[in-house]
Amino acid sequence: MKTKVLGLATVIIWLCFSTPIQAQKGVRIGYIDMDYILENVPDYNEAAAELESKVQKWKVEIEAELKVVDQMRVDLNNERVLLTKELIGEREEDILFKEKEILEYQQKRFGPNGDLFLQKRRLVQPVQDQVFVAVQEIAENKKYDFIFDKSSDLLMLYSADRWDVSDQVLLRINRAAKRKQLTSKREKQAVQQADDRSVEQENEVSDREKAIQEKQEEREKLIEERRALRDSLRNIKKKEFEARRAKLIEMQERKKDSLRNLKKENNND
Repeated sequence: MKTKVLGLATVIIWLCFSTPIQAQKGVRIGYIDMDYILENVPDYNEAAAELESKVQKWKVEIEAELKVVDQMRVDLNNERVLLTKELIGEREEDILFKEKEILEYQQKRFGPNGDLFLQKRRLVQPVQDQVFVAVQEIAENKKYDFIFDKSSDLLMLYSADRWDVSDQVLLRINRAAKRKQLTSKREKQAVQQADDRSVEQENEVSDREKAIQEKQEEREKLIEERRALRDSLRNIKKKEFEARRAKLIEMQERKKDSLRNLKKENNND
């Protein structure tokens, strides 16, 4: 994880201190969501379901053995007054031995190098390899400079959906899976032609995304200018209102002072 974070920090520093020529060119960054991709790969889901079935079976076995140990303790406590020290010691050793067996079985199934860890790694590795190949192709075709994994240890505080290439990766993985199932040369040629069209479509989508982004930026700039003008007018009107209010209050105070002075004069007379 430390290596990945350092790698991301290096990329950010490079982006911040790039030369003017690089800044003018612009850096194209994309990301994938590996969890999302895994959830949508049929072969992975089938194997994951089988593994989950095994996990549940292992948990049931462990719970059953723990119940046996609990019953052994209950029986020992109930019969303790009838047993000699030697028999009590033997029963306690049996309980400890049984607990040790359960712990070893837990480690074998769920430990750091247990069956669950190893089978998950074997399950994920083929998909990871396919993702790596697909990411390389997408990065070359769409001219990405960097593509990160959103679900990894690299912390992404914000990620705009338009830079998510997960669906494109899934599309290539599914096409590769279909290609393996084809035996007809004509079908393979049709798939290749579809791949070529897909690449063209991806490029067209990329151009559209760029145009949409530029229009969005222009729209946001116009909205910001209008907001600034509106705020400026509001401030002017607010100041005018406050000035009129202050003047009105001043006139009212003068009127009150005049009435007070008039009353004083009448009282003195």
